[in-house]
Amino acid sequence: MSGVAGNQDVDIDLGQLARAVWTRRLKVLAITLIGAGVAFAGAKMISPKYRAETRLLIEQRAPAFANTRSNDGNAGPLLDELNIASQVQLLQSADIIKQVINSEKLYELPEFDNAANGSALSDILVALQIKKNPLENPPEERVIDAFMERLQVYQVPGSRVIGITFTSNDPKVAARIPNAMANVYLATQSGAKLDTNSEATRWLEPEIESLRRKVSEAEQKVAEYRAKHGLLPTNGGSNFPQQQLNDISAELTRVRGEKANAEARAQSVRNALASGEASDTLPDIMASQSMQRLKATESGLQSQISDLSTSLLNNHPRLKSLRAQLADIKTQIRQETQKILASIESEAKVAGLRAAELERQSGTLQANSAQAGEDEVGLNALQREANAQRELLETYLARYREAASRADSNSSPADARIVSRAIEPVDPYFPKVVPIVAVAAIATLITSAIVIMLAELFSGRALRPVVGSVEPAAAPIEEGRQAAATPKARRDVKPSMLSAPVEEEPAEEASAEPHAALQEENEFSISSVADYLTSSRATLAVAISPTGDDGSAATVTLARTLTDAGRRVVLVDMTGSGYPTELMAEDPNAPGVTDLLCGAAAFGETIHGDRHSDAHLIPQGTSDIRQAMRGADRLSLLLDALSSAYDLVIVECGAADVAGVSRLTRSKDVEIILSMPEVIEEEFVFAMTEFEKAGYQRVVLMSGGEAIAEDLRRHAA
Repeated sequence: MSGVAGNQDVDIDLGQLARAVWTRRLKVLAITLIGAGVAFAGAKMISPKYRAETRLLIEQRAPAFANTRSNDGNAGPLLDELNIASQVQLLQSADIIKQVINSEKLYELPEFDNAANGSALSDILVALQIKKNPLENPPEERVIDAFMERLQVYQVPGSRVIGITFTSNDPKVAARIPNAMANVYLATQSGAKLDTNSEATRWLEPEIESLRRKVSEAEQKVAEYRAKHGLLPTNGGSNFPQQQLNDISAELTRVRGEKANAEARAQSVRNALASGEASDTLPDIMASQSMQRLKATESGLQSQISDLSTSLLNNHPRLKSLRAQLADIKTQIRQETQKILASIESEAKVAGLRAAELERQSGTLQANSAQAGEDEVGLNALQREANAQRELLETYLARYREAASRADSNSSPADARIVSRAIEPVDPYFPKVVPIVAVAAIATLITSAIVIMLAELFSGRALRPVVGSVEPAAAPIEEGRQAAATPKARRDVKPSMLSAPVEEEPAEEASAEPHAALQEENEFSISSVADYLTSSRATLAVAISPTGDDGSAATVTLARTLTDAGRRVVLVDMTGSGYPTELMAEDPNAPGVTDLLCGAAAFGETIHGDRHSDAHLIPQGTSDIRQAMRGADRLSLLLDALSSAYDLVIVECGAADVAGVSRLTRSKDVEIILSMPEVIEEEFVFAMTEFEKAGYQRVVLMSGGEAIAEDLRRHAA
């Protein structure tokens, strides 16, 4: 019915599938419209559901007063991820839900108690004991379950915002419930703070009264102890004996310094008098006014004597009188110096007496201070106790005033606030009629097209035979290999692995000529073709041997010639006879192309070396040719991989036609070599014409029978 033989390879005709769908386009369109209509009717029959959302921001909120300072670092909640998650769970607690249900009277709404109305499907499931009878649950529990199904509380990612979403058949209820839940939550949080403050106030009142008595008793003990032991307080914070001792010690140090200073001054005056030095350089002497007057008089007399000495003789009465006065003045200066020295020595004696007295008093006060220090130990203990009681009392009083100031509900706000209130939704969130109808129409259209294409595939109308899939009527490979034991210039022509039956067309006149690059004498020789391939830098060459194995032998010689010229060459044996494999392979049973296509060998296992050159060979292989050619589409991938590894890939196809060569590569820009050691004009013209008609413009003839015969004699197995 499909026109495909049972032993042929088939392929899917995508064009036929598209034509089948297009032919039934009206039916597909009708089915699509029916599906869209059913989806539209179903969407309209579904009761619309409305959704509204309220958002809360969790944050620490200060009380209404601003003067109270709290020293408790843990007074406010920790605004971390765990705290936010805890608030989400609190909003879904049964206590808050019950308050909302009671305040909004949701138990009166039918949508929150659907179990009481029931349905036919629900009754059947209950009768079959597949579903529990909802009427067995109390009404309050049924309302809570229905409420929880419609409620969604979540934390907005990356923030401290909590969203409260509620779904209902009534848009007013959908907007009212989230706002009510937010209000109940804030009232609960604020009430918890008020309860905490009230409990703190009740506990602090008796504690404060008890502390006041303890503080009074402790301070009374301190005063009594201080009076009993004479530990009168001073400005410096120490006791009175210690303060006296400190003062006397300071005075004693000062008097000793004065004494030492006076003694040093007296010694300097004595030294000056003993050495006869001028006394007017000493500070104590120059500070005396009498000494200053005497020094002035002495200076005046010396001046007069100097003036008169120039005009009078030394024995003149005037000079004698002045000298006598000068001597008297000097005597007075010495006497005044002695008086100053005596005064300084007197100061030193007085300072010494004062120091002795202060030392005596210091000894007495040291004993009193030691006793006072021992008594002060007990006083310090009593003072510490009194201070501790007073500090605790002051702390309790501050906490009491703070708790009392928060007794008002407005003074203790919850640590959250509403940042977005729910509003009554206008459009239902479900069902969305347009998207549902669009999705249903597209799904129906795709399903209808798939069903039509599957029907075409199962009927065989969308299958077509693969070109060249018929197995060539060739003799077994083993028989060809046995015949190859006797070398000859030409054997019976066997079809290529790529060959497929084609209708033979009448041969045209030889209008096509070989490639212009080979139009000189000896232009078709193997060496000329090798030079041409080297100069063109070709990477892939397909060799066709219309005359059979002698052409394949010429291709082998071409591969060896190119290898000797320094190029990396691999020859792929796609002939039907496997003659290139016989000429080159060490092991005629080595894995090759057929094994690779059948999956019996890996890619690396199929590449072998030529036994007479450095060329490489991928032999024909030992697997079934017909089974291998089912995967002929992978040959192009094989050739691409080889082209990336070798300078030139030569595919020897034997007596292949244009259809077979087209299976190797889709590109027409390849080198086609017609290997005909003995040129037969009819075969050459026919092959040239067919390839050029197929679009292959780079067709080259390779001949040279004598060279091939010699190569056969030299290398035949």
